[in-house]
Amino acid sequence: MFVDKAKIYVKAGDGGDGIVAFRREKYVPEGGPAGGDGGRGGDVIFRVDEGLRTLMDFRYQRHFKGDKGVKGRNKSQHGANADHMIVRIPPGTIVMDDDTGEVIADLTRHGQQVVVARGGRGGRGNTRFATIKNTAPEIAENGEEGQERYIVLELKIMADVGLVGFPSVGKSTLLSVVSAATPKIGAYHFTTITPNLGVVDVGDGRSFVMADLPGLIEGAHEGIGLGHEFLRHVERTRVIIHVVDMSGSEGRDPYEDWVKINEELQLYNPVLLTRPQIVAANKMDMPDSEELLTAFREQVNQVRPDLEIMPISSLTRQGVQELLYRATDLIDQIPEETVIEDVSEIKERKVYKLDKKEDNSFTIVRENEAFIIESKKIESMMKRMQLNSHEAVLKLGRILRSMGVDDELRKRGAVDGTIVRLGDFEFEFVEGSSYY
Repeated sequence: MFVDKAKIYVKAGDGGDGIVAFRREKYVPEGGPAGGDGGRGGDVIFRVDEGLRTLMDFRYQRHFKGDKGVKGRNKSQHGANADHMIVRIPPGTIVMDDDTGEVIADLTRHGQQVVVARGGRGGRGNTRFATIKNTAPEIAENGEEGQERYIVLELKIMADVGLVGFPSVGKSTLLSVVSAATPKIGAYHFTTITPNLGVVDVGDGRSFVMADLPGLIEGAHEGIGLGHEFLRHVERTRVIIHVVDMSGSEGRDPYEDWVKINEELQLYNPVLLTRPQIVAANKMDMPDSEELLTAFREQVNQVRPDLEIMPISSLTRQGVQELLYRATDLIDQIPEETVIEDVSEIKERKVYKLDKKEDNSFTIVRENEAFIIESKKIESMMKRMQLNSHEAVLKLGRILRSMGVDDELRKRGAVDGTIVRLGDFEFEFVEGSSYY
């Protein structure tokens, strides 16, 4: 089964917790703090593997979680950093953030990689908090939470040549003739419902990758028929071979077919019409094909006199080799497109350069006789703090006072004994004290 779009959840590893410990050795009196830092959580990294061709693996596994950093140890030993989680993806995959729609990376070459979720930093042990005034701190931090997000993966087939055209015009037959690919072939519409790839050996030492892309119908740019499921793959091809049924079977007009397909390409992405295009006038072994080809040339020359029209027959292989030579010549003339790599790293550099001022805002809501403090900064800070010691609580009180929370509580009517809630914690306000 061919899968070319997937939505997954990624969660980087949390940082390891720092610890409170003290040095205790026989001949080392007052050894001081010796709590080590926690290790960093593992990143989630997407890496291109040229051996993959679809996103099938993500149909069965949709959650990817990095390992947590190791907790700090005594004797000031740093906890081990967690190994990164490497997720393999096929070349041609676009990685997008589901919430914002932002393109994180466009990965096209083997070995390219991008970090889609950063592991959390390890918490600091009490060694980090030692000062001249406080030589034996009992404060440590929890590890930072790893980044989490929903990711949309969209695969655009990496092919040099793409075969486009209405259903049943002979695209799959042509691919089966020129390569070892074995696409499903039948005398009914939409025999091909997933793209097929084949490596074409031209015979003069050159080769290229050809994609048989599912048939288009009118309105495909709006999602009708196979719609966008097909059109996204055309964007990667460097040369377009437009296969037209020149026998006029099913009462269709070859020129009208050519016009409608080009309209769909233009409505989906106008850039597609700037790609080199060859019209493969197929089924020339059928009766009346020569007459229809002559009329087709006259009509096309009025709007696109520069367009190459090459008569072929996939069944008898008439003109097929000439078509391959011409397609290869065009490929050699077109430089490979430059794709931005590791878009996330560029974004990260901007974040560091354009870092906004720290948000110290908070809101206080009264609920019965209690006050509830809400603040993103305070909530994030409390997740890091290990509030299991009196010293840590005192530090929290000093931080809140410096942010102006004390003064605001007094204005709202807080007095001795008033209950103050911060997340899952509850404190008593003490008037005239330097802390809660």
